[in-house]
Amino acid sequence: MTLSPEVAAWLLDTDPALRWRVQRDLLHESEVTWRRTRERVAEEGFGARLLALQDPDGQWAGGAFFPRGFDGSGEGQPWTATTWVLNDLREWGVDAAALGDTAERLTAVRWEYEDLPYWGGEVDVCINSWTLSNGLWLGADVDALVDWFGAHQLADGGWNCEWVEGSTRSSFHSTLNALRGLLDYERRTGDRGRTAAVRHAGEEYLLARRLLRRATTGEPVGPWATRLRYPSRWAYSVLTALDHFRAAALHDGVAPDPRLAEAVELVARARRVDGTWAQGPRLAGEVWFEVDVPEGEPSPWVTFRALRVLDWWESAHQPGRPPGPGADTGPAPGSAQQR
Repeated sequence: MTLSPEVAAWLLDTDPALRWRVQRDLLHESEVTWRRTRERVAEEGFGARLLALQDPDGQWAGGAFFPRGFDGSGEGQPWTATTWVLNDLREWGVDAAALGDTAERLTAVRWEYEDLPYWGGEVDVCINSWTLSNGLWLGADVDALVDWFGAHQLADGGWNCEWVEGSTRSSFHSTLNALRGLLDYERRTGDRGRTAAVRHAGEEYLLARRLLRRATTGEPVGPWATRLRYPSRWAYSVLTALDHFRAAALHDGVAPDPRLAEAVELVARARRVDGTWAQGPRLAGEVWFEVDVPEGEPSPWVTFRALRVLDWWESAHQPGRPPGPGADTGPAPGSAQQR
């Protein structure tokens, strides 16, 4: 995928949380260069701002999943509580060392659901996936969550956060979030034997549906699948799914599955004439501060993700061209939905 000098300069003129990924994954700059930029995420911009908002007990906004005092009113869901902030900081590449003893402090925190201990997770598939990833990143004991996903995988191969309400049919949203946590476990620990079969079965659930179609009729699952947005939070889109399949293929050392082609083409067609992608409908809810543009404007984050996916797809179909760096894992632990 051709990256014009103008778009490259525009992408570099962003927060360090995005800039280091552009340097690494699109411009293929030296590891010394992009690592130096990544170190700045905890010191300036988005990352530093969120770190400065942490409560003395290790939480953000006084709550595990919802801010303290949230009564369910208002439009959308607040994105200011602990889990959402940890997700952002981890995905932006903040070194675990920048959070000090946060993992230890959060051992005293309880989920809003049934007052369960924070690092033990709860019943929600997506929450448990994020807790697994965040715990691995910060060095918390989340080992019990690893096998939880296999025990709660549905017969069709996927997951649904509503399983506790009796649902037996998987959700695109829940399945993708579960897959991201399982892949994160494999990348951070090197252990494939415990999770690979479970992960591959979940990936097959999405692949059999071409990432956007119903298995029964072949019809599109709904307009939500094609809404390209950042932040994506819990919500599924073909771009977020392709981002996972890119990471999984690089981790597994395999070529892109041909069944991704329709989703790839959909993303490619969304490119604007200026070489950027527009922000889609944003998820409503309170935020600490904005990290991307309003709906309809050229989005650096969506553009980066789209370019990275398309570059991976095209490189796999051009013999001799390297596929680019591996997927993001961030530094090793301890290193210098809404339902």
